[in-house]
Amino acid sequence: MTDAYAPLGEHDVLIGTGPVSVADVVAVARHGRRVALDPIALKEVEASRARIEALAVDAEPHYGISTGFGALATTFIAPEARTQLQRSLVRSHAAGSGPTVEDEVVRALMLLRLSTLMTGRTGVRPTTAQAYADLLNAHLTPVVHEYGSLGCSGDLAPLSHCALAVMGEGVVRTREGVELPAAQALTEAGLQPVVLAEKEGLALINGTDGMLGQLALALHDLTNLFSVADVAAAMSVEGLLGSDAVFAVDLHQLRPHDGQGIAAGNMRRLLAGSPIVASHQGPECTRVQDAYSLRCAPQVHGAGRDTLAHADAVAARELASAIDNPVVTPDGRVESNGNFHGAPVAYALDFLAIAVADLASISERRTDRFLDPARNQGLPAFLAHDAGVDSGLMIAQYTAAGIVSELKRLANPASVDSIPSSAMQEDHVSMGWAAARKLRRAVDGLTRVLAIEILTSSRALDLRAPLTAAPATAAVLAVVREHVPGPGPDRFLTPEIDAVVQLIASGAVTRAARSQVDLD
Repeated sequence: MTDAYAPLGEHDVLIGTGPVSVADVVAVARHGRRVALDPIALKEVEASRARIEALAVDAEPHYGISTGFGALATTFIAPEARTQLQRSLVRSHAAGSGPTVEDEVVRALMLLRLSTLMTGRTGVRPTTAQAYADLLNAHLTPVVHEYGSLGCSGDLAPLSHCALAVMGEGVVRTREGVELPAAQALTEAGLQPVVLAEKEGLALINGTDGMLGQLALALHDLTNLFSVADVAAAMSVEGLLGSDAVFAVDLHQLRPHDGQGIAAGNMRRLLAGSPIVASHQGPECTRVQDAYSLRCAPQVHGAGRDTLAHADAVAARELASAIDNPVVTPDGRVESNGNFHGAPVAYALDFLAIAVADLASISERRTDRFLDPARNQGLPAFLAHDAGVDSGLMIAQYTAAGIVSELKRLANPASVDSIPSSAMQEDHVSMGWAAARKLRRAVDGLTRVLAIEILTSSRALDLRAPLTAAPATAAVLAVVREHVPGPGPDRFLTPEIDAVVQLIASGAVTRAARSQVDLD
């Protein structure tokens, strides 16, 4: 790779000045932001490399420097074979299988591995760290496969496929999605493959970066989705002629969970000034209390928010970590450790999958209430234009129900499983990569379930005319109507669901609500 370190660009993410943030991960992984290496941090990288090179000539064996790996840790490797040792390590561990992983996930794990390399705790050469930055900046993404990580000793196979590409082997994808042999892609980008020195192969593959990168991306997406859930619930309360009295400040102060208070506050503001809500607040209204899916929305949404806050704290600690084995300590020792074990991240990933499943479950229940004339407060069956001739949104609810059922299966924790490996040397593993993969699928499912609720509640709000929605929910309705027609005879529904999915994912739904009210 290039030996000259490129100067920091105006919009580059600078690596080495401290932990990268979730926002940094999203910027580089999803939006292609360039990275640059901090010159001061590179001096610490050089210092730790000097310590490794001193141990390399020591007559006493040192793990990963002059020995084999895992169950072969007691096998001494002669100096002339150590380059081959590192190359063989990466080649043998690049054993992934199955479908290829999304580019943004691979870019996230590469960024996080680079961040660890720049702590000066791994013993790699500065040129090796620069090689990762060069690959990211050239937008050459190693092809990584679905299966291969047990979430312990690091995300070994995924990280090994990335290290293989830096060596000029394996396959990469270009920015345009074209798969090329890594050697060809490096040449075309003006880059040189790295010949790994002592300890470097191990340093490139021994981290929780795959599961952590996916956690960071999920945290970003779920922060938006929890706000969307409050918007969807408010639209459903309004469309179903529910009460906003249960969202009063003093009621939620009686149970002061942070997330619950945030969700209730959002729903109060979203429903403020609603002519629909005001229309049934008089003494003539005989309804005593709403169904749980409406009345308890802040409690469920809030519990999920608190789970998100816990996962965010775990991610922040992990993003500030230097994970390798062995690790070069600040006082110059090279010590074996177990920090590569993915349990902390795996638990957070599994916990989020539970919250996601429950959030989708309560959303689907609200959607279902709209379609039943026995429960929808005077709306037509299935919100159909001509019930019987038209089926309305009947099957949209089936779709939501099918997704929720899948999310419940995905909520089963991966981190409770462990299958020993490496001749029983690695006899307890986290399965954190699997937890990350299923959470990623769950986030997509939640987005679709919320989209169906917003699609349904939008139609219901239209059917409440001449009464109008609150300013905030009306703004969301207006954005939906820019892409999806209002009530009418049956239409092809898939494009309409997909349109609202895109509105949610792009942030258009929350931006519309925030144009009228503050939304946490």
